[in-house]
Amino acid sequence: MHHKVIVIPQCAIGLQGESKTGHIGEVIDARRLKLNTPGLNAREPRRTVPFPIAYPNRSPPMRCTLPLSVALAVLANASALAEAPKPNFLFILADDLGARDLSIEGSPFYETPNIDRIARTGMRFTQGYANCQVCSPSRASILLGKCPARHGITDWIGAAEDADWKRNTKLLPARYDRNLPHEDTTLAEALRAAGYRTFFAGKWHLGGAGSWPTDHGFEFNVGGWDAGSPKGGYFAPYENPNLQDGPDGEPLPIRLGRETARFIEEHKREPFLAYLSFYSVHGPIQTTPERWSKYRQKAAARPHRGNRFLIDRTLPVRQVRDNPIYAGMIESMDEAVGIVLTRLDALGLAGNTVVIFTSDNGGVSSGDAYATCNLPFRGGKGRQWEGGIREPYYIRVPGMADSGAACPAPVIHADFYPTILELSGLPPRPGQHVDGVSLVPLLKGGAIEARDLFWHYPHYGNQGGEPSAIVRSGDWKLIHYYEDGRDELYNLAADIGEQTDVAAEHPAIAAALRAKIDRLLKETGARLPRPNPNYDAEEAKRDEEAIRTKGLAAREKQHAGYLDPNFKPNKDWWGSTPTRD
Repeated sequence: MHHKVIVIPQCAIGLQGESKTGHIGEVIDARRLKLNTPGLNAREPRRTVPFPIAYPNRSPPMRCTLPLSVALAVLANASALAEAPKPNFLFILADDLGARDLSIEGSPFYETPNIDRIARTGMRFTQGYANCQVCSPSRASILLGKCPARHGITDWIGAAEDADWKRNTKLLPARYDRNLPHEDTTLAEALRAAGYRTFFAGKWHLGGAGSWPTDHGFEFNVGGWDAGSPKGGYFAPYENPNLQDGPDGEPLPIRLGRETARFIEEHKREPFLAYLSFYSVHGPIQTTPERWSKYRQKAAARPHRGNRFLIDRTLPVRQVRDNPIYAGMIESMDEAVGIVLTRLDALGLAGNTVVIFTSDNGGVSSGDAYATCNLPFRGGKGRQWEGGIREPYYIRVPGMADSGAACPAPVIHADFYPTILELSGLPPRPGQHVDGVSLVPLLKGGAIEARDLFWHYPHYGNQGGEPSAIVRSGDWKLIHYYEDGRDELYNLAADIGEQTDVAAEHPAIAAALRAKIDRLLKETGARLPRPNPNYDAEEAKRDEEAIRTKGLAAREKQHAGYLDPNFKPNKDWWGSTPTRD
């Protein structure tokens, strides 16, 4: 059967304002948002597998409480630790998926039953963070256990830098490393040295030839190479040198899911790391007419009243979740996740496989098709506010964190490395995962020591992000801007939407947090942006005014077209052409 594929172009021109409630596609503000946190009756049947535990519980600032039955199961198996098989790992990484783009996170519009299943049967970290607001730095931090300021990949690989920068901005973005450093030991290399089979599928975007997955510890690579987006789109032919084309119109996420499932079946008698790194839901935003129609009708059943976009600083930002093309794309990725989970179950491996799910940065609310809304968080991909760095963050460990518990401790991507090492019974590598800590104590219902989380992004995001450094300490979050040296201070407990800067009211706190940022930048030798000698302030003002007067209307018109029953994608959008599904 032949179908046309619906495509949205990749754009580079984003925001947020007050939240609304009441319609399918709309977001409920922080006080009204009801998150789905099921109880024990919602989890799968227990299959207890003992894992080596070497991390002591500590007196906590944050504690994640598990049911007594789970704690007893862990204790009951303590005597069997020596004989326990090595656990397998399925690591699932989405691209550009927002923290609220899942039904488990409160969205009534998107449908994600398979991803939700991971959260319901594992531990859902409600304050999970990416290490950066764009993709390549976060992906490097997962594999290295280091923050971007330390490993040197601070922007998406391919972005212009320093003197090569052509945009009219106050600063020239800092230089950054364009390959995953070979002197570091990646998570895949650490596991492979311990006898694990290692498999990678999907988006890599951590360097060119010589710095592909097979150069950094993965035995198998299906689809990982230089590019950060699927050059041929989301339907075969893929135009990917490391992915053999399937039949014309084959969906890319489904193919990646099947390849991952095939690897698991072929290596079911060996410990493995299966790293499924989706290109989804990065642009180009594409779906089939069938899925577009499904979600168009869903949005039309409860139509949004009023504007979908507001201006935040310089760009329009989407305020409503009702993009039918993007919703279809999420559903396709979720279907692929289901393929892999079903294969684990069929092979009897689910009881000895740790499953992790997260995304690499916030959802795209400004630019890149203005695909989603991140409310109650401000901003989105590329931006320094919570919408740019908050992530879905789920870990399912059989026999340990299979209760559907929600943990409020702030955690970050660099924590995955030491966590996986401990779960696999391997010794820590503190010199490598220097910016991450093991989350095993939290998975056991205990605590980890209080710590600060840092971000360093000396670049301009395509989605309106500003060169900045961030520190989160407890409920306080300070954003330091490199353009003019100003600081913004927010109390996230009282102001999750970061609408009220309280730096002037709390100068001592702001100064202390700024000092922490300065110390980290010095410690890591972080590269900084420098003044742009060609900056034209008057031209910048004219461009900003044009966006304010014309940008909002253009975005509203564009989205209205997506919901038009007679909508037809333009074959020239983002260089894409209709394909077959």
